[in-house]
Amino acid sequence: MNEERIMSVLLSPHVSEKSALSADKNNQHVFRVISDAKKSEIKQAVEKLFDVKVAEVNTISMKGKRKNFGKRPGKRSDWKKAVVTLESGNDINFGGFS
Repeated sequence: MNEERIMSVLLSPHVSEKSALSADKNNQHVFRVISDAKKSEIKQAVEKLFDVKVAEVNTISMKGKRKNFGKRPGKRSDWKKAVVTLESGNDINFGGFS
């Protein structure tokens, strides 16, 4: 795989109450990824950036919400998230928060 492509796959960690509980209970972390990312690319990116071993990757395409922007109806952009399950004994620490 192309090194630049792997480094651009992960956009940000997706932090929510549900993802925090999942990280504590099941050793899973949720990331926002580019929309055309493949599971193998996501796995390589997480292993390279965080120096951990990935057991499994699940992806979900999220549909953007319909919202009103002022008086105009609109729609937020669609996006993709990846739920990454780490092998036991591995953990990702996001700036001191776990």
